[in-house]
Amino acid sequence: MDRQNAVAVIGAGVVGAAIAARLAEEGRPVLLLDRAEPGLAGASFGNAGHIATEHVEPLPSRELLFGFWRDLFALGGVLDIPPRRIRAIAPWAVRFASAAKLKARNTRHLAPLVRAAVADWERLLACVGRSELLRKSGHYEVWFGVAATRHAARQASAMESLGVPTQPVSLEWLRMIVESLPAHESARSDRTAAALRFPATAHVKDPLEVVRALVQHTLCKGATLERVEVRAIEATSSGLTLHIGDGSRHVHSAVVCAGAWSARLLTPFGLRVPLEAVRGYHIELPDHAPLADATIAYSDSHVVVTPMSGRLRATSFMEFEAIDAPPDPRKAAWLVARLRQLGYRCDRATAAWVGSRPVLPDYLPGMGRVGGTTLFYAIGHQHIGLTLAAGTAELLTALMSGRTPRQDLSPFDLRRFR
Repeated sequence: MDRQNAVAVIGAGVVGAAIAARLAEEGRPVLLLDRAEPGLAGASFGNAGHIATEHVEPLPSRELLFGFWRDLFALGGVLDIPPRRIRAIAPWAVRFASAAKLKARNTRHLAPLVRAAVADWERLLACVGRSELLRKSGHYEVWFGVAATRHAARQASAMESLGVPTQPVSLEWLRMIVESLPAHESARSDRTAAALRFPATAHVKDPLEVVRALVQHTLCKGATLERVEVRAIEATSSGLTLHIGDGSRHVHSAVVCAGAWSARLLTPFGLRVPLEAVRGYHIELPDHAPLADATIAYSDSHVVVTPMSGRLRATSFMEFEAIDAPPDPRKAAWLVARLRQLGYRCDRATAAWVGSRPVLPDYLPGMGRVGGTTLFYAIGHQHIGLTLAAGTAELLTALMSGRTPRQDLSPFDLRRFR
């Protein structure tokens, strides 16, 4: 490889791997760098596998600001903000609250990225010859209890206003969901159920295999993969110098896709990067038969269950913990208890996994170029990194190749946080 003309992709999670694959497909010499094996360092390995084309709205909202306390882990919910972390995340929280006032505007920016996600993934996986990893079977959202029908109707109305298609489910499907509950649960009078089907969503059979397929395609196109940590980046008259563990590398250009670890590489260039690591957990149920060939989101429990190759994966939690903190064993126990209440057999549940989602306070990704340099970035894809990865790869590849991206990227420029 001609490293003087190489494009360095810093971070081999799903976003970085997708960008590297697109750049390599265009014939660019690619140097893919990560401190860990591709897909293992951040949230790419452990995500829900759901291509969430229904998530067209960013999370900050007035409703959430006034009602978030109901979901606190201390009250049995999935939002965990350890008291010792409150001071550290306070500036991020203030920006989050401010973004709630801009929800309509930010939805207009985010929605086109999200709506195109399934088609973007179809193109990318076809390009790398692994179309079978994508399952276009939609997903289900389920509610239980006396208010279930009202919740489903409200969600259907909200989705219709956003242009997200939903469908009613059959009585047989609902009966199957209720009958799958443990006998003492399904016999309760308030254990009625309601559900919606989202036909335009999808899921992948194995998120880690998706990353590996992208990386393998990139390597077959002549790219180089190095397991190193990039400590700093310096702009030079002829490109960029990357300072790594054993010295330095000079490259023509680079794109930072290092997830929750990205801020330290970008702040020396004068950018404010209010990036918070919001951790999620999963457990897996090996050889457990799925209730449907689609993701099921249990809205009351805030648990998402996705059928994957040879197993089910259940994910949950928004934990505002330090990025290097050890896993909290209470989260795995909580997931097991919830899954048992929903009728899943958990005797062979695997140990919990925890990973850090990189979240900017307005819940829009950060995408753009550092002015006056050949340094680009694609960070902060929050809870829908897998969903947005293929589209991000198309946008960044166009930007880095001097073409006009299909969507205006200025709303995602990190200079919005000045």
